[in-house]
Amino acid sequence: MPATYTLIASNTLSSSAASVTFSAIPATYTDLVLRMTVRSDRAASLVDQIKFTLNSSTANLSNRRLEGDGTNANSFSNTTNSTLNRVTATSVTSNTFATMEFYFPSYTVSQNKPFGSFYAYENNATTSYVGATAGLWSNTAALTSIEIGLVDGPNFVSGSSFFLYGIKATA
Repeated sequence: MPATYTLIASNTLSSSAASVTFSAIPATYTDLVLRMTVRSDRAASLVDQIKFTLNSSTANLSNRRLEGDGTNANSFSNTTNSTLNRVTATSVTSNTFATMEFYFPSYTVSQNKPFGSFYAYENNATTSYVGATAGLWSNTAALTSIEIGLVDGPNFVSGSSFFLYGIKATA
């Protein structure tokens, strides 16, 4: 059970940006939590997707995503790149954002790094999604940087926000 959540860094965009990076992540915590409220400026589309670059690499990332839209349930498997959760894009109701949280347990331990996430993509119209992703970064290095980008983008819109927390476990 976590004893403390400590804000390591945050970024709320005042203008569009292709990506957001948290670098020089300290090794003083047990786990990491990344929370985001984001929207893509991908033209003429309802959705975009998040992608990660971990320690300057997109290699060795795999995941399984489960999601539902109130009518259908879907699952997606990705073993070749860092494509993750759905993000609200420009053809969706104005000023709606996707929210998501990623959890990275034992991010400094010398073993492959699992992570999990959940997200809600809201359209305020016909289709909205709720989903969960289980992922694995097959790398034994400590996680020291996370770059968050978009698969199709090109940018996160102004007002998108990103928060990275460190968690210290109780003794």
